[in-house]
Amino acid sequence: MLNVIVVGAGIAGLSAAIALRRAGHCVHVYERSALNNEIGAAINVPPNAARFLLAWGLDPARWRFIPSRRVSYLDPFTLEPLGNIPARPSPRSIGGCELYYTHRVDLHNALKWMATREDGPGTPVTVHLKASVVGYDSSKPSIVLQGGQEIVGDVVIGADGVHSQASEAIVGRGNDPVQPIHYNSCYRFLIPASVLEEDAETRFWNEGADGWGRLFIDYSTRRRLVTYPCRNNTIYNFVGIFYDENMKTDDGENWQRSVDIAQVLNEFSDFNPKLLKIISPSDIEKRLEIYNQLRWKRATAIQILSMAGLEQSELVRDDLAGVLERDEVPMDLHALYKFTFAFNIVDASLSAMREYDPNFRLPSDFFERDVADVPGQ
Repeated sequence: MLNVIVVGAGIAGLSAAIALRRAGHCVHVYERSALNNEIGAAINVPPNAARFLLAWGLDPARWRFIPSRRVSYLDPFTLEPLGNIPARPSPRSIGGCELYYTHRVDLHNALKWMATREDGPGTPVTVHLKASVVGYDSSKPSIVLQGGQEIVGDVVIGADGVHSQASEAIVGRGNDPVQPIHYNSCYRFLIPASVLEEDAETRFWNEGADGWGRLFIDYSTRRRLVTYPCRNNTIYNFVGIFYDENMKTDDGENWQRSVDIAQVLNEFSDFNPKLLKIISPSDIEKRLEIYNQLRWKRATAIQILSMAGLEQSELVRDDLAGVLERDEVPMDLHALYKFTFAFNIVDASLSAMREYDPNFRLPSDFFERDVADVPGQ
């Protein structure tokens, strides 16, 4: 039995830890983060990886993996189909397993479970969180934690990502990135299927979408938009890939840098408007404006009224003058109750939303039972 040190609890590090655990070794994984704020987009799990993941006990249904059903090429300007990747030979017929789509966080959680589960072969892997490795000694081999503690093992495996310090310790120099030739930038984002279902103009995207990978490619400008579902078809993963001379930087890759959606839309601005509507949450500000119109005046008035007793609204009449019309100011207890309790926010909200979007509707299960009517309305 070997005492194995793995640096990094990402996909590669946890996969190595699982294999070594199952081979009978004692494995300790050192991860600099707390693993409590995992983010990421989706990822393909092809047959060559799925074969051993399933053999290790991963249940695709439990972890919400989706088998790839079909992959289509579509014209990014007309949305007309250009062809499908042939169903035969399929990934399964070639590789022996399905090609799965999965959210990266779901895959990561599955790997953590397989590494640390109490049952199963071998000793559960120990994962040390907030353990930042700052040094390596390949002659021992050992690692040094940020606090100065040195940990010696029989084997040290560096799985610390694209900016690996472990590789620098082994080769004795920095591992500088190579400038890409064909594509140098990638936008990744996720859109819930439920959001698209709410809008009549985007609802079409959900039709027949089970396991459907879609590729919108403009070869002339080296741009492509790739999308497929994950997490039991409840979320779509989008990847916008392109080449832009202005995107070149001296600091190499940065997979976590955020960009404004306007920047994404600008890069693909000549793609079909229906496609741009799918990837644009442009109505968020408009909907927040509707919310503000509905709630600001009343919420402000309620705050002002709360500074006086129930029977003392006349004390704050002047304060309310900038918020309510004179005839709206409640001057007695009955009027105060009516102003506070009788406002039908459901009807007002639905009316405002239908004025903005005539096709707006609440999900059928938004309320578990009918909303009580306001007496006299």
